[in-house]
Amino acid sequence: MKKQVNLGLLILRLAVGCLMLLHGIAKLKHGIPGIEGMVESHGLPTFLAYGVYVGEVVAPLLIIVGYKTRLAALVLFFNCIVATSLAHGGQIFSLNETGGWALELLGLYGFGALALFFTGAGSYAVASRGRWD
Repeated sequence: MKKQVNLGLLILRLAVGCLMLLHGIAKLKHGIPGIEGMVESHGLPTFLAYGVYVGEVVAPLLIIVGYKTRLAALVLFFNCIVATSLAHGGQIFSLNETGGWALELLGLYGFGALALFFTGAGSYAVASRGRWD
């Protein structure tokens, strides 16, 4: 793979991973009672809310370092789908006050993760040869 492509994949990994990790750090600091409430309001057991730590802390860390990147990206993408369905379902076809998609940030995280699922980590990663790397 060309150096430019590998550098691009590194930049994508760092952007998606670091920016989502900030959301996870906030949840580590402040807890997840709001998420537990959303999960419960949809008739699901509240322990499922703890999955947010996997999707917003563990998966981004793996993406950043480039270990099991495809698997971590799939987890992050799933996390974005769950977040959309639990918290933003009514905004899927909405625009914000400046004309952008109401879910553009969540969309960028999700579709960035989906791109990493299909491309893998590239050469600038802890692991780049396994099935899930």
